[in-house]
Amino acid sequence: MKVKEVADLVGISVRTLHHYDEIGLLTPAETTESGYRIYSENDLETLQQILFFKELGFPLKKIKDIISSPSFDRTEALEIHRKMLLEKRSRLDNMIQTIDKTIQHMKGEIEMSNKEKFEGFDFSSNPYEQEARERWGDKAVDESNAQINKLSKEEKKAWEDEFNAIYKELAMIRYESPESDAAQKGIKVWYHFLNKMGNYSLDAFKGLGQMYVDDERFTKNIDQFGEGLAVFMRDAMAIYADRNK
Repeated sequence: MKVKEVADLVGISVRTLHHYDEIGLLTPAETTESGYRIYSENDLETLQQILFFKELGFPLKKIKDIISSPSFDRTEALEIHRKMLLEKRSRLDNMIQTIDKTIQHMKGEIEMSNKEKFEGFDFSSNPYEQEARERWGDKAVDESNAQINKLSKEEKKAWEDEFNAIYKELAMIRYESPESDAAQKGIKVWYHFLNKMGNYSLDAFKGLGQMYVDDERFTKNIDQFGEGLAVFMRDAMAIYADRNK
């Protein structure tokens, strides 16, 4: 499909699609000799994901990082988004009922208590939005990096030494069961070390461990301390998170 056809199909502007192409967020499968952008079925699926994440409130730069990651799972993303929409629909249905009852109350058709007037209003966070942000958000990483950047040269050196020491200790026990006392003791040290600089929930900690295996860049760096360490840490982190919830 040409860019104008895609824009008309989706309901967005041609300029928006051009912008996505310019920033490397959505580059069409091919461009004709005359310069026309041609979008494939896969491109349309990627565009759908982009718009889903925009609905979640993610900035374009972050969306690009998410969908280009080797660990990105399109089905998982759709399932989380579906849960968010169901939660939103439920809240809207409750508010519509409150509006209908309020109209009847104003017409004198029914009596309405003060409590009933505010049914449907919910200012708490959507639990599925939190799930999405824990899966793809980078708040904990940003906080951690910000804290590290505040350290003096000597403090950074001490932090790096502690970081390397923990990895070396874990590498020495990587052939043990991730459920063993030694493994869980070592991974507990890692969890508390991460939380010195960031704010990792147990779910985020578990997700981070999965990323160690899903993202080959993590795997390569971690396995420098010992082959198989990334897989061992993922399993131990998952067990630690599940046991301590």
